[in-house]
Amino acid sequence: MNQAAATVRIQKLIARAGLASRREAERWIEQGRVTLNGKRVSLGDQANPHHDQVEIDGRPLSKEQNKCYLMLNKPLGYVTTAHDPQGRATVFDLVAQVPERLFSIGRLDLNTGGLLLLTNDGALANSLLHPRFGIPKTYRVKISGELDPLAQQNLEHGVELEDGITAPAQVSRMRVSRRNTWFDLTITEGRNRQVRRMCEAVGCSVSMLNRVRFGNLELQVLQVGKFRHLSAAEVESLRRL
Repeated sequence: MNQAAATVRIQKLIARAGLASRREAERWIEQGRVTLNGKRVSLGDQANPHHDQVEIDGRPLSKEQNKCYLMLNKPLGYVTTAHDPQGRATVFDLVAQVPERLFSIGRLDLNTGGLLLLTNDGALANSLLHPRFGIPKTYRVKISGELDPLAQQNLEHGVELEDGITAPAQVSRMRVSRRNTWFDLTITEGRNRQVRRMCEAVGCSVSMLNRVRFGNLELQVLQVGKFRHLSAAEVESLRRL
């Protein structure tokens, strides 16, 4: 096989090395953080992993790591980026003892807690985040007051947001008290702050938000701030999605 036939897109090489998802690797390329044989690369550039030198922030691309898959119960007040310019705590502080270099599959914002998957398997992460697969994600929502039938209907049929109408969602009523309502909302998209924006669009004020399910995986009894390794069967269930 000649060298040209063995070349691979650079974002794919980064994902295969377990450093980031392909989407995140593309952002690194756009930010000018990636070089090929000493020169900055552009999206679409390819490299031969056997002969070319790819570096990220001046550090050579490492060989593919052992695959690692974690479920974390993210606490409130943590960001899901590896480094925060404001110095806030990141979810990676909670898994610092894990030797592999991990990244999150999707994100939860600062004031959202619950189920977050961490891995170094860029190919699987890229698949799970791809819009065409519509992986279901369930959030437990606490709102002030009641969820009236019209608001629930709008959530289930699709809500008009500034970036377009949302896909149909599922609402499961959980519990109602004198002042608050708790319900589960299942969506198949991954827009920024989507659940909060959907609720705000139908007149609901969210006071607490936690993700409790991702695909076939449930948070269950995992304590806040703790993580566990996924079983082989759980990883396979994600691949089947």
